[in-house]
Amino acid sequence: MRAAIFRNGEIVVDRIAEPKPGPGQVLVRTLACGICGSDLHARQHAHRMVEMARKVGRKPMDLSRDVVFGHEFCCEIVDYGTGTERKLKPGTRVCSLPALLTPQGIEGIGYSNDNVGGYAEAMLLSEALLLEVPNGLAPEHAALTEPLAVGVHAVAKANISGGEVPLVIGCGPVGLAVIAALKLRGLHPIVAADYSPARRALAARLGADVIVDPRVSQPYATWAAHAQMSEAEKAARPPFRAMLPALKPAVIFECVGVPGLLQQVFEGAPRDAKIVVVGVCMESDRSEPMLGIMKELSVQYVLGYTPDEFAGSLRLIAEGLVDAAAMVTAEVGIDGVAKAFADLANPEMHTKIIVQPWR
Repeated sequence: MRAAIFRNGEIVVDRIAEPKPGPGQVLVRTLACGICGSDLHARQHAHRMVEMARKVGRKPMDLSRDVVFGHEFCCEIVDYGTGTERKLKPGTRVCSLPALLTPQGIEGIGYSNDNVGGYAEAMLLSEALLLEVPNGLAPEHAALTEPLAVGVHAVAKANISGGEVPLVIGCGPVGLAVIAALKLRGLHPIVAADYSPARRALAARLGADVIVDPRVSQPYATWAAHAQMSEAEKAARPPFRAMLPALKPAVIFECVGVPGLLQQVFEGAPRDAKIVVVGVCMESDRSEPMLGIMKELSVQYVLGYTPDEFAGSLRLIAEGLVDAAAMVTAEVGIDGVAKAFADLANPEMHTKIIVQPWR
């Protein structure tokens, strides 16, 4: 079968053997797979990913061998392995967490030498993790379940009580998913900042109430202007708190993941802010802990999602509660993956590109 392969630091197209489903596994035809920012990072910082995997005790990629990326996918059932219940018929469209259940434990899909990801014509999934795609949802939209689940999980980990005013820094796919999840929680106003006009427009479409161009307005000052306490809230504060700026609680989502950004958040955040780090910075970074101490900042790092959050995200898209399709700016076949990686470096050109291996 054909696949776009990460080989020697580049994305190349070649033929590889079609996988055979083992016990509990399902062979699926890949219909659509999103290109994630993590894939772009992996291509550029693969050695760093290997180093971090070793530090946390996970099996790292062997960069001397081929890897087929792709973990945001929608597929069609082709065949079953042994020991499967076969509740879903061949031809059924499905999504799944990007993981395989094996006798050795859970193995990832997309950053593995052994488990082919979604940039290939076929792949293997675990039957126990399959979710049938509801409501006739198009594969290219069902494939957005995974990135939406990242945003849903980030908002869940923020432990929002209801009185906060959120600020989202960065409106790429992850930031947009966070905005959509915040809107679902009924938290307003949602303040969002990005340098890209195209991404600011998408942020408004996904639910942001206040859009900030950092070239024109300082995001934290704009946030503060929309986080002023009411007179009743001011009066209810204890004496010590009454000496501080009369601002509602801040929850700041860092959705960029580049060196220096976390330090900027520390500098701009108000006292007692909660910072949720969603963007994946692949390089070593520096920040001043004393700033965090003096402001009593809380920092929460997040990764992935729970199975329930993943399933819930699929339902949200299928029921039209999140306009996830707004993120899709192009579809390509396997031959277009390498160029798509380059094109995604320009935020004015694309936000989310979907790979359709049979295109």
